[in-house]
Amino acid sequence: MDRRQLITGAAAMSALLSTSASAAAGSPRSFLELCTWRLHNSDEEQSKRVAEFLQGGLFPAVTRAGAKPIAALSNLIGPDGPSLFSIVEYTSLAAIESTLAALAADKEYEKASQVLASGAGMPFVTMESSLLHSLSVLPEAAIPTDAATRKPRIFELRTYQSQSMAARVKKIGMFNNGEIAVFQRLGMRPAFIGESVIGPRQPNITYMLSFDSLAEREKLWSAFGSDPEWKRLSAPPELKDPQIVANISNIMLRPLPFSPLK
Repeated sequence: MDRRQLITGAAAMSALLSTSASAAAGSPRSFLELCTWRLHNSDEEQSKRVAEFLQGGLFPAVTRAGAKPIAALSNLIGPDGPSLFSIVEYTSLAAIESTLAALAADKEYEKASQVLASGAGMPFVTMESSLLHSLSVLPEAAIPTDAATRKPRIFELRTYQSQSMAARVKKIGMFNNGEIAVFQRLGMRPAFIGESVIGPRQPNITYMLSFDSLAEREKLWSAFGSDPEWKRLSAPPELKDPQIVANISNIMLRPLPFSPLK
């Protein structure tokens, strides 16, 4: 799906989102575009070319247009590697549309796109784009301010598929009313969370956590499972995973050197 298809579909969903049970009246919920750049190992140097395009082309261009680059990451553990991930935040659907118009008129962005396309073979295999509407509990992505004084963290991108739209509303309620707070209290550092507006495997919720190491991840997930507040929140039979979460998928990522989120 290209960017123009993305905004067309997003506009069609705006009325539904305005009445979503997960929305808090007047809350500044943002939109997040999550792009997966599928690559392959070859002499085409796809990973290097896409990373340079993100750093010197896409991220500066969307910043000039008023949007906010959130992250550039590479696959660490998970299927279909190698791959890169880019995340950009927008304040509204209208902001996405204005960014598209700005990119179309941006000469520096056009030059970067031409550089990406130059060279041997293909610059990437495919780019898959999803649009998320942030939940009210975390309306904007959380960018750390201490990245310069520590080692980069690792990130876990998790997607919860629900059995139905109604089941997803229940899971959104759990996140908004306690689950994200448990993550934060335990030090699992949620970076963003959003319900899918456009993208595969709907209905779903996608969020990202960060950890200092894989060992810390194991320790904190174990603490989460035994946390009294989590046990209380998940105790009602209608909120058990078999009722509201059909499938969970996750992938471990590491930030590229220029990523704002690291």
